[in-house]
Amino acid sequence: MKRKVVDGNPYPLGVAISKDRVNFSVEVPEKKKCELVLYKTGSCEPFQVIDMPEEKAFGSVRYIAIEGMEFEQYEYNYRINGKICIDPYVRELTGHKIFGKKEDLERHEVRGKIRQSSFDWKEDRKLSIPYNEVIAYSLHVRGFTKHTSSHVKNKGTFAGVKEKIPYFQELGINQIHCMPIYEFVERTNTYQNYWGYGKGLYFAPKAAYASGSDVIDEFKDMVCSCHKAGIEVILEMPFDEGVLPQLVVECLRFYVMEYHIDGFIINPYRVSWEMVTKDPFLKGIKLIKKEDEFQNVMRRFLKGDEGMVYDVVKAIRHNTKEDDCYNYITGHTGFTLNDLVSYDARHNEANGEQNQDGPQYNYSWNCGVEGPTRKKSIIAFRKKQVYNAFFLLLMSQGTPCILAGDEFGNSQKGNNNVYCQDNELSWLDWGKLKNHQDLFEYVKTLIVLRKQHKVLHREEKLLGIDKSACGIPDISYHGESAWVTPGDIASRQLGVLYSGAEVGDVDCFIAYNMHWENHIFALPQLKDNKKWYLILDTTDAVEKDLALEEQKSIDLRPRSIALLVGKKTDGLRQEETKKHTNKTRGKEKEKIVES
Repeated sequence: MKRKVVDGNPYPLGVAISKDRVNFSVEVPEKKKCELVLYKTGSCEPFQVIDMPEEKAFGSVRYIAIEGMEFEQYEYNYRINGKICIDPYVRELTGHKIFGKKEDLERHEVRGKIRQSSFDWKEDRKLSIPYNEVIAYSLHVRGFTKHTSSHVKNKGTFAGVKEKIPYFQELGINQIHCMPIYEFVERTNTYQNYWGYGKGLYFAPKAAYASGSDVIDEFKDMVCSCHKAGIEVILEMPFDEGVLPQLVVECLRFYVMEYHIDGFIINPYRVSWEMVTKDPFLKGIKLIKKEDEFQNVMRRFLKGDEGMVYDVVKAIRHNTKEDDCYNYITGHTGFTLNDLVSYDARHNEANGEQNQDGPQYNYSWNCGVEGPTRKKSIIAFRKKQVYNAFFLLLMSQGTPCILAGDEFGNSQKGNNNVYCQDNELSWLDWGKLKNHQDLFEYVKTLIVLRKQHKVLHREEKLLGIDKSACGIPDISYHGESAWVTPGDIASRQLGVLYSGAEVGDVDCFIAYNMHWENHIFALPQLKDNKKWYLILDTTDAVEKDLALEEQKSIDLRPRSIALLVGKKTDGLRQEETKKHTNKTRGKEKEKIVES
């Protein structure tokens, strides 16, 4: 068929490819001239310029179609009032492959591709992991594997993330959160943009995040491979201020249908939450709000602020299913966990903004010395605080999200806003994994414990009542005296009892002592000849071998947390409990205790 320009359709916006034609549709301000600029693939010189007259517009949308077009031989842009513009609905870019390079649109260096993906999804399926079963992990696609220490073949790419899937599985992760993966401008005359926040071409996966020339199929392969490994993929879609509501909805639908994405993190202050949650195409998709209430409460409790007990009670029982907010103590904005216990103040001088950028209130504590130190006592104290922080995160009811690298002590040298740092300051230093193997193993242990005990990740919100008629409520709060919640503003201690009766699990008791003094907790008395046994204590952060020493109370050292389980003594033998040793960490372990 001979190529010719014909009347097209105003919807959908962007490029739509059918059997015998390619449709182009774009929104254009009133009384502005619009032209479609076609290029031969690989050429920066315009091949043909086609007028898109306003008199044929539908509302503010200009549109045409080209029949008989061998579309993969062409690329395109628009020229609006003489200025070259990229289609905001473009599905893939060419000419923007090198991260950080500033391209010139007026020289036609960046163009939209016209193509269809033939990716074979095979038997890929939606995982639909319940919120209470999720262990999430937040990463930046480039920074996650760009460092030489990552030991992946395809550093800083979607393929590099795929290479780390065995690592996710070993750690126990079943959901990853990716910072913006769409096309955005990394460098302008005034700033650098490593994170990807701000204006973007939301429908186009970032070509610089591909190891080869086919970013679409590489991204799909990453998602498909994650699904095969039992890992969901969530995209952070911050959207820029003033983005049109219909673009947001169409974008989210597009990633679900075209890329099999499992969910999105969105800003409810910029996007209508009701609009996206009620969209029929997004039913069953995880839509996550970015909030920091849990983070601030737990950070303050961790460093020993007074008056936090009742806020901690609320944070511990928070249920993600009810409000779509995940639990996190650290995120990309703010300190890493290592830096949270190593710095009182931000140190963002490298950003070139006189250390005025980044969060001012971090609720951090340097444990006595600002920044790196050789003092063994400070190093040990910080290590214990990191262990406590992971315990607070992974032993609370809501869905936990770990910041990539926290599990092996990643540091950004006190910089709490590395938005402009595309270098080793922001890239994960995987060499620290070898030096912090004990921390990595500890986090793995906490994840295993959480997964094994239903009482630690209940599906429904805990109400503090005895729904199973077992004699104790589903959750209750205690102080140094059993059944007495510490109400003193100076108290930094809390005991939490989880009843396992309703879910067929053991009873669990967690004792938190964030005070700088020892405190003895009297343990609640159990029924049915059950006794308390210590499983884990962050004092030494080592799993106990369950030596069958009954605990009627527990003496917690300063800034320590302990986990105990209630068990019947009948039939227990010490040799049976020693299956749960350090040698088995990282594998699917047998239950530490069976009801």
